[in-house]
Amino acid sequence: MNTDILIAGAGPTGLTLALRLARMGVAFRIIEANSGPGQASRAMVVQARTLEFYQQLGLAEQLIERGIRIDSIHYSEEGRDVASLSWGDAGRDITPYPFVLSFPQDDHEHFLVEQLAKLGVEVEWGVSLLRFEQQTDRVEVTLSRGGVEEVCQARYLCGCEGARSVVRKQLQVEFPGGTYNQLFYVADVALAGPASTHVYLHAGKHNMVLMAPVRSSGMQRLIGIVPPELEGHQGLTFEDLRSGAEAMLGVRVGKANWLSTYRVHHRVAEHLRVGRAFLLGDAGHLHSPAGGQGMNTGIGDAVNLAWKLADVIQGRADEALLDTYETERIAFARKLVETTDKAFEGMVGEGWRSQFLRNWMLPHLAPVLSHFDSFRKSLFQTLSQTRIKYRDSAISEGHAGELHGGDRMPWSGDNFAHQSSLSWHIQIFGEANPQLEREAQRLGVAVLTFAFTQRAKTNAIRQGAAYLVRPDGHIALPMEHQDPSVLTAFCKRNGLSLA
Repeated sequence: MNTDILIAGAGPTGLTLALRLARMGVAFRIIEANSGPGQASRAMVVQARTLEFYQQLGLAEQLIERGIRIDSIHYSEEGRDVASLSWGDAGRDITPYPFVLSFPQDDHEHFLVEQLAKLGVEVEWGVSLLRFEQQTDRVEVTLSRGGVEEVCQARYLCGCEGARSVVRKQLQVEFPGGTYNQLFYVADVALAGPASTHVYLHAGKHNMVLMAPVRSSGMQRLIGIVPPELEGHQGLTFEDLRSGAEAMLGVRVGKANWLSTYRVHHRVAEHLRVGRAFLLGDAGHLHSPAGGQGMNTGIGDAVNLAWKLADVIQGRADEALLDTYETERIAFARKLVETTDKAFEGMVGEGWRSQFLRNWMLPHLAPVLSHFDSFRKSLFQTLSQTRIKYRDSAISEGHAGELHGGDRMPWSGDNFAHQSSLSWHIQIFGEANPQLEREAQRLGVAVLTFAFTQRAKTNAIRQGAAYLVRPDGHIALPMEHQDPSVLTAFCKRNGLSLA
């Protein structure tokens, strides 16, 4: 066996998977057909849940330092603020990161490659996956490097190679959905005046442009829709788009570094696992740009799968654990595509609902709603992905008050720092039952105790309850009465041997 895991694709999804596998001591190779990290970037937004995942690796603060913290988004018409949404303290009790981080995907990829290099892992650039064949206990993969073929054997194959995934196509997995009619552009520009540190969004019939700051270059990243009359224009440059973008945003562009165009799809694969092969990120689901969810969802896929692969390969769990990757992530991907599709069509459509949204709700209702804490909190939880839960998973059981198995373990103020072990553990807010401690020790599960704070209470944590937490920070089993037999039975039912 050449390696335990072969990761095809070194975008944010594949690189995150690699980082976490490296930290958990799993052998892998990561290959990428391109010669290096991306030079252009469509994804700009890093959500709070993604920063929480990076906190587990001790990388969140470094990432934040390289990006720009965004506390509000402005909806504009011809440079005039029509509405703005400020997170304010909406996420203050939810997460250590109650904001959106502007950090473009190209910079993001370079950052992750640097972190891998510090662990002694190098991405194999210029290596393509040609074909593969699944065997009972392995996958035989044929690779190409500079036209020279190589056969690699791996226990599992992870397809993270984007919308044109070779892994998905060779698995013959259907990819239902569609393609938006609009042609999008992404451009790196400098403003003629002072650089903006805010995010601005303009939406209109068949039109949209978003502007966000990029710290690494001091430039602004524009993501917008090419006007229909310019879609067939040969050699399209930013000069063709300048007047429209400037008028919509109310800015003057001094210089444009580069421009790229692309089509946006909305699709979810029929399956995310076939035998020993998995689909992650854009290989398994594609979304509209509404809400800045796509890249963060791919990173979430990687986090979800990494610990499951590690537990199976290192003998802590039965292989059936890997089935939960698809059931947990595909349900979220389908719901997300549906939601972002409606949001996108609402922003750029021509029907009366879209016009009502743009012309009345956003200018008039949104400013009113933004003053209500409950509205801002709910919107923040949705966009930040801190609301994701896996209650229907085979490894989610029980509840303690409002918290159920599958929910994200809430933040209490200091309990997230202890998730850096990337291992199963029990969190108790109060005193631990000695019998539960002994059984947890026998099972190989650390028991951590914390003070029962007001924030813990606000986030529905029960004083004295015990929460069995997965390596990705989701609760597997809440135990209101700290019953050791409940813990033992859960591990036995789910084939877990964590010692």
